[in-house]
This record gives sequence, structure tokens and C-alpha cells, in this order.
Amino acid sequence: MPQLAIERWAKSAGYTPDAPVVLTVEGTHGLLIHAVTKAAAERGARSGARLTDARALDPALVAVPADPEGDAALVERFAKWAGRWSPLVEVDGADGLRLDASGVAHLFGGERGLVEDVHRSFTRLGFSIRVAIAPTAAAAWALARFGPSPLGEGGSSRRLRKGEVDLTRLPRLKAGVGTLSRWERDLIDQLSPLPVSALRLDPDTVRTLERLGLKTIGALIGVPRLALARRFRGAEDVVDALDRALGRKPEPLTAAPANPPPRALLKLEEPATHPEAGAQALERLIPMLVRELEQRRLGARRLSLAGYRVDGSVGVASVATAIPSREPKHLHRLLTGVMETGAAALDPEFGFDAFALTAEWTEDLGAAQESLVEEPSSERELARLVDRLTVKLGPRAVRRPAAFESHLPERASGWVAAIHSPSLQGRGRGWVLPNGLNARLEAPSAASSRFSRNPPLNPLPCREGERRPQRLLDRAEAIDVIYATPEGMPRRFVWRRAVHDIARVEGPERIAPEWWRQPSSARLRDYYRVEDADGRRYWIYREGLIGDGRGGLPAWFIHGLFG
Repeated sequence: MPQLAIERWAKSAGYTPDAPVVLTVEGTHGLLIHAVTKAAAERGARSGARLTDARALDPALVAVPADPEGDAALVERFAKWAGRWSPLVEVDGADGLRLDASGVAHLFGGERGLVEDVHRSFTRLGFSIRVAIAPTAAAAWALARFGPSPLGEGGSSRRLRKGEVDLTRLPRLKAGVGTLSRWERDLIDQLSPLPVSALRLDPDTVRTLERLGLKTIGALIGVPRLALARRFRGAEDVVDALDRALGRKPEPLTAAPANPPPRALLKLEEPATHPEAGAQALERLIPMLVRELEQRRLGARRLSLAGYRVDGSVGVASVATAIPSREPKHLHRLLTGVMETGAAALDPEFGFDAFALTAEWTEDLGAAQESLVEEPSSERELARLVDRLTVKLGPRAVRRPAAFESHLPERASGWVAAIHSPSLQGRGRGWVLPNGLNARLEAPSAASSRFSRNPPLNPLPCREGERRPQRLLDRAEAIDVIYATPEGMPRRFVWRRAVHDIARVEGPERIAPEWWRQPSSARLRDYYRVEDADGRRYWIYREGLIGDGRGGLPAWFIHGLFG
């Protein structure tokens, strides 16, 4: 995945493709470029270069801190997902995966069908990849990174026939002695044009080989093995790298560690046809699952009870929690409630012969003492209340305010389902309100706001001295404004057919458009806090400036109300 870092950042940031952005990491002597967009590459930016040198060529480059830890976590997730193609998947560095394709290619119509399916699946996710199949792991690594790309931009489908040869039992060829098999000759033909860096040697060894005139693998193969072994030893063992690439030395893959979700299984001796079979199975499954959660120091966020029927069909009932939990009584109450509201999902029909309770979503949850006097934790009590109401009313009816990364007022906050929110522990954001309620509980038929049909985007009360209003309109409404000069203070405005004479005004507060999300024609905003002759305060803004080249005259809008 050669563009993993920049493509992952682009998907989360929503940037425009023509933005000259580089991702940077800390280096010994300043910031180093970790990844670049296509536009930045066209302006001379390269991975591994110093940011100061790149900006000397183009000062307009935009530097954004890279996230190597997040990239590594994504590769780990890809490794688990890649189990659809092979039972043995290894994380290879920061941007690659190695799969053992022995005996599985026929399931996809052959090796080329396997390569095309891998390439198509990653492309659907928005990531460009290069794929290669070879008899050895080292050869596949070299061809994927340095070989040609028959599938076009971002994909390589080099195929080498291995035949029926067992690579682990190949005799090692001594210097100038022995014969090569047909597949080994084909492998040498494919690897010979590649640079010596394709052998995964350290940079100093590669630099030494290039100075000696050995710039390709083909030139290196022609050198006597004894001479190479004498010159390069230890970590610089060139002969060892050649043997691994040509299959003369085995290189086993180490699969990514499997971490299956906590699961409790109950098999029945006779099929159960009673409607209460699921509830009775919970009484035995929940203690089993809780013990596993305690051993792994995890708390469940989403549980699924699966009932396996004798005819092969499966009924599933799922429930989610607001915070990690492994309290048996609470989990039993939630699952029992969801089975009562969605009884059709666990209809026995011809009978259940097995049940499985799986914690599909878990978070870390260590042992903790709630209080000294055994008083219930208000946070946990609130979370349990949210869980029960969600089971009864549905996740769309129980929501909480959440902050988002944006400096535009209408995008800075919003509503999310309470059970899908981040863990409450250690967050303290959006759950503790001045009136003691830690979440907004809203039924689908709730009364509309005075100023908006939908709940306001910013429900928190405005404190004295804050510059943002207590209530935002879900959509800014156009107003007519009278002013002394086009860029001066407003004097009067008309909103909803009512004329408001402005007695006091404060501003402007300028908010620039988000160039990575909005089109290039988006205009900046100048916000004003105004108070009319009746003492009512409003938050209005002027969109655009005269002569900014992004439209005609500025437009005025009202966006919020104070008090």
C-alpha cells in the first residue's frame, strides 16, 4: 500500500485532490516529509526529504503532522480482514501484508483471479495497492514494490509458476555448481532487472553495491557466491538475501496474532422449541462470558445472542451499551429486553440446538472501586438508564450532543446516538450538563424548537461573557441589512418581516472557510453580536467581501440568538 498514509489522511480530512499537502514526522534535524499528495509531488516534494528543503522549492506546501501509529493500527485491521484470502497473513512493515496463497488460488479462479479480487477489494475501499504472487515471500516483496504493474496504476499482478516443487527441500547451489529448475530460472528472469534494493538490504549495503557497479539483482547473481560471502557478512549478508529470494533458504511467514472476540457457547442435547429458550440460555451464557471478560480485562459495548436452529438458520438479537460493562444483571436485563421487543429474531421455529453469546465490541475495563460507602456511581447509573431507554425506544430516539473538529459553527457540534458515543470514562465531554441531566433524551415526536424544527446544534446554555449564542438556527436565514458602508457595522436589519434597529454592536469575528472541505468559491464570514432597541440580542454575519473575486455583493444572515 504505497500511498497508505496520505490516502488514510485524505479520507478522514476530506481534502481536495489538488491540495499540495505533505505529512511530516519529527527528524533528527527538523521535520521530515513522510508522505505527499500528487499535487505536492508535482511541485518537487518527496518522501524522506526535509520540509525546509521542499518549501524552498515551493513555499505554498501545506504541512500536516503524520500519524504513524494510526497507520499501523489500520494495517493491523487490514491483516485481519485479509483472512478472506488466506489463513496465514503477516503484517510486513508499515505498509504491507504478506499472504500465504498456497492451495487457495483455485478458490478465486486461479492466481490472476486472486490478484484481481485483492486489487478490486482494496480499490473499493479507496486505497491503491500493488500485488505480486511469487514462489517465495522475498520475491513477492520485491516484485510488489519494484516490479512492473500490468493491472495499471496502483496494481501489480506478477505471476510466477511454482509447479510442484517444495521450496523448503531445494538443495542449495554451491558456487558455480548445480543446475537450476525451470521455475527457478523463470524467477531469476523476473528478478534480474530489479534494483538490488529489492532484496531488502540496508541502505549502506545497497550504496556499496551500487558503487561497485552491481546495481541490479541480475548483476549480483553473476558474481561468485564465495566473493560475496567474504565481502558482506552479518547483517549485510547479500548471499542470504539472494537465497531467500530464490527459494534456497526458507523464509516462513508469521501470522498476525489472532484476537477473537469474547464468546460463550452453549450446546443443547435436544432441540429447544419453547419461546423462553433464549432467556433461559442467557442465565448460563452470561456468567461464562463475564468470566472471560474479567480475565481479559474488557468490558462489553455490543453483545449479540445467536440462536442456531436445527434447519441451519440463525436468529440474532443484539444490544449495545453506553459505557463498557460486564455486570451480569445489567447485561441480562438488556438482552432480555431486546428479545421482548424483537421476539421474531429469536423465534425457535423448528427448535434451537445451540446458543452463542458474543461481545462483538469491547473496550478496556480494569477493576475499579466506585466509592467508599458503596453508593452507586452517577455515571454508571446514567449509562444504565441510557441503555434501557435505547432498548425500549431505539438508538435514534436517545441521543447526546457531541463536538466535531470544525471551526464553522454549524459543523462544530451535533447529535449522535448515545450508545455509539465514545466511552464516558475519562471523557467528561457533553455528558455533564448544568441541570444535572447528562444526556438529552428525545422521542421522535418531540416538540419542535421555537426557532427551528430540529433540535439546536448547540444545546448548552450560554454563560456570561461567552461570544457564541445559546441557540443556533439549524440553517442560517437570510436578512436584509442597512449599513453605512459595505464593510462597516450594520445599522438595521429585517428578519421575518420585522424591522430591528440595532442599538449596540460588537465585532467582527472573522471565520475563514474550510478550504479542505468547501469549494474554492466559498466566502469568509464576519460575525457580529448585535442588540436591538428592545434588548434582544442576535448573532448575524456578513458572507463575503466586496472585490474578493468569489461572487457579487456580500450577503447577510442571522445564525443564532442570545438569551
